Amino acid sequence: MEQKLKVLIVDDDEVDRMAVRRSLLKAGVEIELSEVSDGNSAIAAFPENSYDCVLLDYLLPDQDGLTLTRKIRSLGIKVPIVVLTAQGDEQIAVELMKAGATDYLSKSRLSPEILARVLRNAIRVYRAEMEVEKAHQQLQESNNLLTRKNKELERQQQQIELQNIKLVEGSRLKSQFLGTMSHELRTPMNAIIGFSQLLLRHKCGALSHQQKDLMERILNNSKKLLMLLNEILDFSKLEVGQLDVKPGIFDLSKVVNATVVEIRSLAEQKNLSLQVQMNLENPIVFNDSTRVKQILMNLLSNALKFTESGGIAIEVKELSENKVAIAVCDTGIGIAPTNIKSIFEAFWQVEQDTNRKYSGTGLGLPIVNALVQMMGGKITVKSQLNEGSIFLIELPRQVVPVSQNRERVLNGTDIYKKKVLESVGSSQFPSGRRMPRDEE
Repeated sequence: MEQKLKVLIVDDDEVDRMAVRRSLLKAGVEIELSEVSDGNSAIAAFPENSYDCVLLDYLLPDQDGLTLTRKIRSLGIKVPIVVLTAQGDEQIAVELMKAGATDYLSKSRLSPEILARVLRNAIRVYRAEMEVEKAHQQLQESNNLLTRKNKELERQQQQIELQNIKLVEGSRLKSQFLGTMSHELRTPMNAIIGFSQLLLRHKCGALSHQQKDLMERILNNSKKLLMLLNEILDFSKLEVGQLDVKPGIFDLSKVVNATVVEIRSLAEQKNLSLQVQMNLENPIVFNDSTRVKQILMNLLSNALKFTESGGIAIEVKELSENKVAIAVCDTGIGIAPTNIKSIFEAFWQVEQDTNRKYSGTGLGLPIVNALVQMMGGKITVKSQLNEGSIFLIELPRQVVPVSQNRERVLNGTDIYKKKVLESVGSSQFPSGRRMPRDEE
């Protein structure tokens, strides 16, 4: 062995101790020997020394090797113990090994080679056991650390869950508050709009030019404020799942034209052209006319807001027998490619400060997106900075409410055709063939 080993010989026979010393020296083992003659002296030597191995005679004057081995192990001393005995009783060997002895060697077989081999094996086994114990201890410490961390994570998770509950409740209360306030504010705002319109009709006497101008400003600003309140109310309903779709049969072209009429005066004030192109063979659809108008009004209001010159165009066309499209095109400021994904996020606006040029709540497009999805459609955007934007809405000709059952969904097309035929006559519904499709 490369390093010098500290070995304790416990034997009351000087001749036997000398024989062990000679055998170890002859085997070339580098050792530092300590010798005691009884068991009590051996136990007393352990606290002050760290031995690599103990060579223990089985028959000692104060106790036998089995008793001494048990005492050594009971004290927590894990040093390798090789018992040397003149007896060859296998039962004693078994008992010694059970008590904690590392090996058992008969003195009659004592030779330098055998003693050196037994000594090396005992130390090797001991060191391996110590490595295993050290690894086990490290593993136990790691497990304890993981257990503590898991408990801490569980505690943090509970805190996060409680915080989430508070946030959800806070969001619900916020949405409820916004909905209540928006609803309450709409009543006086509608009154202001109504009285303004009444005064402008000259039924209460002619107004001077200045008075008419002021009244029109009141009316226009009231309509803008009402639109903002409606957006907040719809968004609060959307958050709590109360925004719904109520489908019915209507003429899509009439809804589009009526919406354009309402907003045309605003376009004229900014000297913007406003064109409508209808490419519908059959304008009858089964959808929510109020929500379709709301979608179109939001898109047109945005187009007017962000367009300073040029104009706005609305195109309505058929994509297939069961799908229609509404495109709103403008020549406005456009949208940067990096911002297109963000425009449908609630309250998001390009200008976030209070001194921004373009006012608004940032809720119009999120509401449009939600309504389109509720109708089973989709919205896409094409835009370039300083060149304008195109918002394309694709909607099913027949929307199926979420509350309807599976049978109604499966047979919806037949029900829809029957209602349309009864309402407008078979000549307006070209059943049995596909609608022409316009290529983009």
